[in-house]
Amino acid sequence: FFSFGLCIAFLGPTLLDLRCQTQSSLSQITWVFFSQQLLLSGNSCLGFAEMLAQSLFALFASSLAISLVFAIIPLCHNVVVLAVVMAVAGLAMGCIDTISNMQLVKIYQKDSAVFLQALHFFVGFGALLSPLIADPFLSDTNCILSNSTANASSNLPHIRKSLVPHHPGNLSHYDLPMKGMVVTRVSYAFWIMALINLPVPIAVFFLLYKERMVPCFSSSSHPLLSADELAMETRPAEKDDLSTAVQRPQAAGGHDDLFSCCQSKNFRGASYTYFAVHITGALVLFMTDGIVGEYSGFIYSYAVEEPLSVVHKVAGYLPSLFWAFITLGRLISIPVSYRMKPATMVFINVVGVLITFLLLLIFSYSVVFLFVGTASLGLFLSSTFPSMLAYTEDILQYRGCATTVLVTGAGIGEMVLQLLVGSIIHDRGSYSFLVCGMIFGGLAFTFYAFLLFFHRMYPKPSADLDDASPDKPAISNDTGQYQR
Repeated sequence: FFSFGLCIAFLGPTLLDLRCQTQSSLSQITWVFFSQQLLLSGNSCLGFAEMLAQSLFALFASSLAISLVFAIIPLCHNVVVLAVVMAVAGLAMGCIDTISNMQLVKIYQKDSAVFLQALHFFVGFGALLSPLIADPFLSDTNCILSNSTANASSNLPHIRKSLVPHHPGNLSHYDLPMKGMVVTRVSYAFWIMALINLPVPIAVFFLLYKERMVPCFSSSSHPLLSADELAMETRPAEKDDLSTAVQRPQAAGGHDDLFSCCQSKNFRGASYTYFAVHITGALVLFMTDGIVGEYSGFIYSYAVEEPLSVVHKVAGYLPSLFWAFITLGRLISIPVSYRMKPATMVFINVVGVLITFLLLLIFSYSVVFLFVGTASLGLFLSSTFPSMLAYTEDILQYRGCATTVLVTGAGIGEMVLQLLVGSIIHDRGSYSFLVCGMIFGGLAFTFYAFLLFFHRMYPKPSADLDDASPDKPAISNDTGQYQR
């Protein structure tokens, strides 16, 4: 997830230098955003790695691919080639996103909330680090030297902070040359990020080696905790049940990819609440992750427009403040999730988001409250995804497809709401930015209220349930999950 975070945040600050490198227009280069997000959202629905060996090999390949992408980006001098490379990065990010969440839920189940909070902290950590690495190497003047660069160079910081996925908005009137001598040092930033990320695939490879899963190498040391020992370490209250549970055949298990989840055999005997829990949980994350994407993408543009008219340099701190408080909130949520139920945490989050947007609308002329509201919004949104994932899987007794469905819904929401809000702001003005946020926050709260209702209606675990039913209580069959 540190690799995931590095990939999320580097593209925005470096996009103008990449425009110079590929000698493309603003509208062309913003398609690079879209190619990454599209493959990220599409790959989130493919939870293809069920066994531990498959998961580790997939994570090794994905984290190594991200290092290779960082190393290859400086060699891409065509915008189409760059878009293809970024699509590969999106594919790797989707793989990391789905498999990491899925395996933590499968291993720790009712104890997974703490581990999910820690996992998602590293997204914010990576997202904070990559802009800091890139900043010293960004061009202070237009990086394509020609006779018409003088006026554009003075507006370069403003243009850089206003670029969002596939929506250059009202920047088309800036005359940025496409031909001339390219002068940019951004390549060094990508190579540094490739080296910083390299220990991640090395660590995953070491884990494969310790688990004796590398065909060409034989480890003389003992492997890590076996599935039975791990279950006893993490769930001591279930020791007596484990010895009998591992002898029972594995039921039609969850945590498959989205297409496997849609097979009719998995729906046999399922109540309507089984589907409702999946759908409402995904819709909550569609809205909340969509808010994260659209707020971080458009808060700068909103601040520099009337009525606030914040100076460009000051407004540039707002996206960084937002991500900083998301990271801080995820760090705080690690100990908090040990004491507080996931359902309670999600309720606090969605109510907090709704109240923050309401206050931002009331004090829409206050620059000070814009900064306070941005920090508050980051805190409330920070732990929504891991808490919702832990809560929904707990409702379904870890036998549904919640992880895959929720990750897919969150990824699609982040992409779709950015495009939607960008179009609305372009047509209706900057004030609609906060109105959209208020509507999305209200919808998130509404869908969460429906989820609470369906939770109350959901059938309680019973020993009489049919083995093939998705409503069957969880049976820990770790030997199947960790088969070597």
